[in-house]
Amino acid sequence: MNKQKRQAVIAGNWKMNKTRPEAKALIEQLKPLVKDADCGVVICVPYTNLETALEAVKGSNIKVGAENCHWAKSGAFTGEISAEMLAEMGVEYVVIGHSERRQYFGETDQTVNQRVRAALDAGLRVILCVGELLEQREQGITEEICAMQTKIALGGVTKEELSRIIIAYEPVWAIGTGKTATAEQADEVNGLIRSVVAKLYGEEAAQALTVQYGGSMNAKNAQELLDKEHVDGGLIGGASLKAEDFSIIVKAASR
Repeated sequence: MNKQKRQAVIAGNWKMNKTRPEAKALIEQLKPLVKDADCGVVICVPYTNLETALEAVKGSNIKVGAENCHWAKSGAFTGEISAEMLAEMGVEYVVIGHSERRQYFGETDQTVNQRVRAALDAGLRVILCVGELLEQREQGITEEICAMQTKIALGGVTKEELSRIIIAYEPVWAIGTGKTATAEQADEVNGLIRSVVAKLYGEEAAQALTVQYGGSMNAKNAQELLDKEHVDGGLIGGASLKAEDFSIIVKAASR
C-alpha cells in the first residue's frame, strides 16, 4: 500500500449468503470492530439485504455496495437490477465483472464495459474485477489477459470518472479454491494493471488508483499481501462473512 498516493479499501463480497436477520446481526458485530479503521470499509451484499444493510450501517464508517447491476436503465430484463435502482436506494458501490459472473453467467469483457458505463452514469462507485484463469497463467499470458480486460472495461471512461473506480485483481484460480497468489504474484499483476492505466490516463491517475487483490485474502495472509507496494486493499469473499476475520483484514490495511 502507498497511502500517501491512494486510499486503501477493504470490501467484503458476501456473494449468495445471509438472510436479512443474519445480515443485520453480522453488521452489528462488525461495526464496533472497524469503527477506527484508517481505510475504506465496504460490504457488498445480496440485493435482498441492501435495504437492511443501508439501515444497519447508518452512523458508521461502513459503505454498502451491490454485487452486480444491469447496463440498461429499465426494460424487459427479468431478474435484473439497474444501476439507477441501486443509486436511488442509497447504495454507493457495485462490483462488476466478478469471475463468478464471467464463469457462470456469461459475462463478457464487452458487457462488463456496458455495466461499468451504466454504474458511472448512475453516480455509483465501481469495483471492477479482472483476472486470469489457471490455464492462462500456465500459458504465460496473465499479462495479456489482465491488460485486455482492463482496457476493454475502461473503454469510454474519462480520467475524471476513473476516480470512482477501484480495480480488483482476481486470479480466477484463487477464488474459492483456498489457493492464494503469493504476495509477489499479487504485487506484480497489480503493478501491471497500474501500468496499463498509466498508458491510458497518465502516471498521476494510475498512482491515485486503488488496486485491490481479490483471491482468497484472509486474516492470516492479509498483512503480507497488504505490505506490497501495489496491493491497496482487498475484495474479500469467505472471510467477509466472519466479523472478527474481516476486522483483522481491515486492521491490517489500517497500519
